[in-house]
Amino acid sequence: MAKTKDYGLGPSTFPRGWFVIAESSELTDTPIPLTFFDIDLALYRGKSGKPILIDAYCPHMGTHLAASDTTVLAQKKLQIEGDSIRCPYHGWRFNSNGQCDHIPYYDGPMPRSAILTSYEVREVMGCIMIWFDEEGGEPDYEPPFIDEWNDPQWVKWQLDHCGEIDVHPQEVMDNIADIRHLEPTHGATCVYYENEIDGYVCIQRQGGFHEDYGTLLETETWYTGPGILISRQIMNGITSYEFIAHTPVHDGCLKVWHGVLSKGNNTPPNQEDRKNAAISQQMAMDSLAADFSVWTNKRAATRIIQLNNDGPFGSCRKWYSQFYISRTEAKNILDKINGVHTVSNFPTPFEYKNSRTRT
Repeated sequence: MAKTKDYGLGPSTFPRGWFVIAESSELTDTPIPLTFFDIDLALYRGKSGKPILIDAYCPHMGTHLAASDTTVLAQKKLQIEGDSIRCPYHGWRFNSNGQCDHIPYYDGPMPRSAILTSYEVREVMGCIMIWFDEEGGEPDYEPPFIDEWNDPQWVKWQLDHCGEIDVHPQEVMDNIADIRHLEPTHGATCVYYENEIDGYVCIQRQGGFHEDYGTLLETETWYTGPGILISRQIMNGITSYEFIAHTPVHDGCLKVWHGVLSKGNNTPPNQEDRKNAAISQQMAMDSLAADFSVWTNKRAATRIIQLNNDGPFGSCRKWYSQFYISRTEAKNILDKINGVHTVSNFPTPFEYKNSRTRT
């Protein structure tokens, strides 16, 4: 299993950015145990409705706040008080900032060391997202949002939980630059293509006949940071959005989610609309499964034999590396690679559509 150091990405083990850690529907009045970025975590929804994420282990004696479900406190669902959580072992209570604010059998001042790390989380498009930064910095961009999510005619996704795969995220990220895998892997003939790098966003624009769908498919696909992909897809004049999120569990291991946002024919969508949306999501998931099969059975591409008419792997890998290095170093890289990146002897979207207009 390849690790971050094998790709020479930078000093950080894990990238800086926003990442999905759960689906909103998973949160109840019971805390749930999670592991991401080699950290054991406890996630719960406070009584205010706010999602809260803190380190899992009580500093008192190391009890896991979300995994000890046989104690009386846990079984009676008494752990969550307001936006605070009680340890199921001795009842120490920690607020949403991770500070111990009550010990049921002690009237003195709270121990200074009785504090847990808390994490910034957002609830966006049915997902719980964490801001992660090994340097402890504040977010320098916002999670992505699709405006149609709030349109009552659109069918919101129920995410596919794809599980964990023993693959480094670099292998997944390479797809954003990989024009040449589209036809042999997905049956998607590509007649135009380009990438564009703009700060923390990396965009792919491509289009062509799709064998499985039997029609022209045009896509604009972008990563907002290192772990959240959205793809605007147009077929037969109908637009949908595919969503793929991957988050490091350990170095060289990812957890993946997938969904599709589709427009119904009715407001609000009826049962037929929801059925059609589910079919669309399954078709997209089947296509993603082809990538999964490759990723989980390939040798790590720590070096790529780059042909002059391959996609711009080098530039997109440099873009991805910004999330493993300091912000100052990242700016220096972006100053060099921001802009449009094309494929040798291959038309860009503008060139292709302009040539069609002339003919």
